[in-house]
Amino acid sequence: MERVKHKILVLSGKGGVGKSTVAAQLAFSFLKQNKKVGLLDIDLCGPSIPKILGLEGQQIHQGSGGWVPVLVENTNLVVMSIGFLLTGDDSAVIWRGPRKNAFIQKMVNEVMWGELDYLIIDTPPGTSDEHLSVIESLRSSKPDGAVVVTTPQAVSLNDVRKEISFCHKMELPILGLVENMSGFRCPECDECTNIFSTGGGESLANQLKIPFIGRLPIDPAVALGCEEGRSSTLSDEKSLAPLLLFCQLYSSNEWPPKN
Repeated sequence: MERVKHKILVLSGKGGVGKSTVAAQLAFSFLKQNKKVGLLDIDLCGPSIPKILGLEGQQIHQGSGGWVPVLVENTNLVVMSIGFLLTGDDSAVIWRGPRKNAFIQKMVNEVMWGELDYLIIDTPPGTSDEHLSVIESLRSSKPDGAVVVTTPQAVSLNDVRKEISFCHKMELPILGLVENMSGFRCPECDECTNIFSTGGGESLANQLKIPFIGRLPIDPAVALGCEEGRSSTLSDEKSLAPLLLFCQLYSSNEWPPKN
């Protein structure tokens, strides 16, 4: 980890808010800034990263200094996930806490990342043992902080408040909040319709004085790209522009923007 300059965790208060998609697109957006990037998937029970990056069936190998992560073809992105170690899509990880914690510590400390500008860490939802393990494992290398993902509905906002409280108690800086699934982007006319509520994440960020990264609408093009493992082709999508802007500003030391 001493050769990794910046470590950013991606957190959410509950599952199903698009956290892994945000984590993947943060990685690709940093790549667009000509950075060397790693993506670590520590969601042990629901590893989505291999699927949405089109890396299913890839294997990791043991090198002299630890595990060798998978390189995404034609990029400077390397990826590590428990998904590369499972025997099939329906294989379940049925581990108690101590074994999970030991495996996460191994993923953090025994992967040969090499020289990286950014390591994006996709975590499980909630505030569980896994979060404590990864933060404690990274504490000596001083992670930059967390990007927190929510949807605009009240049930998600209530849970993300707990996540934000967790970050404060763990002294983990909050880099910004993303309001995902905020409206629906029509593939025909490009108009965004608020089929659910909208603005809840931005309102919460303002209330808690957390930098607001932006709203990401439900976009069929993005959803299909993830389903087909084409996440590397999506970073220019209009729907994902707030993530690209965040990475541009962050990599040039201009985040958070001055009002």
